[in-house]
Amino acid sequence: MADKRNLLLIDGMALLFRAFYATAATGQFMYNDAGTPTNAVNGFLKHLFLAVNHFRPTHIAVCWDMGSKTFRNDLYPDYKGNRGAPPEEMIPQFDLAKDTVAAFGITNVGVVGFEADDVLGTIANLSREEADVVILTGDQDILQVLDDGIDVALLKKGFGNYELVTKEMFIAERGYEPKQFIDVKGLTGDTSDNYPGVKGIGPKTAEKLIREFSSIDKLLQSLHLLTATQRKKIEADKDLLVLSKTLAEIKLDVPLSFSLQDAKINFSDTVNVPLLKKLDIKGMSRILPMIEDWTNSKIS
Repeated sequence: MADKRNLLLIDGMALLFRAFYATAATGQFMYNDAGTPTNAVNGFLKHLFLAVNHFRPTHIAVCWDMGSKTFRNDLYPDYKGNRGAPPEEMIPQFDLAKDTVAAFGITNVGVVGFEADDVLGTIANLSREEADVVILTGDQDILQVLDDGIDVALLKKGFGNYELVTKEMFIAERGYEPKQFIDVKGLTGDTSDNYPGVKGIGPKTAEKLIREFSSIDKLLQSLHLLTATQRKKIEADKDLLVLSKTLAEIKLDVPLSFSLQDAKINFSDTVNVPLLKKLDIKGMSRILPMIEDWTNSKIS
């Protein structure tokens, strides 16, 4: 395809929380005239526009969680049950961040009952034939959706620092396909997301098993080939293993309405200056210069 589009998909929660804690640790909060904290939103915007200037996308969308409960909680009530409520100063900044993104003419996407990762994976899968897709996040779980036409940029420490991972790089480093990362996560579980996996199976053993047997299904058919210790562990947690794989898998078929054309960026035409002023984001004077040199693509 001539003039193939470049779509930047952003994990909004990952950027917002990272920005919040970067300043919250110092206690240096910013507030607008209404008394609403804006430190997370300012840091979020800095992350956002540094990424725009770095990756030079023709299209962009920011994906969000839509509440704390998803279909995974229906399957496993303790999913993410180890996470406390967000800090008080963070709560009003969720909607403020989305409103500010919209004020810049950038598309927000979220679907109730699903996580931002599911939305990111679905849009990436839908768009990869039309566009070269880069997903920007701080969460390595999304690496399972790496594919031809889908790369992942992992946030590193500080602003504007990324580790770009391609499907080829993932395979070369790990020795298995990105989709098999789901099976690895099923075996190990995830303490951050609070699902169990198989007790006593760590990442190195899990990766070794998946390289050898290719999937959890085939592993369960080949238990007689394992060591006695491995077989005992897996047999004891077989049901949790199957459940954990389901919890680990990012959905690629979230019911959503997304058009690549809706995500086209043209800041000169779409920035809602009156709304930005109304939102009164302190520090915006440092954010706006980041896009002054941005030349909008003419791809339709």
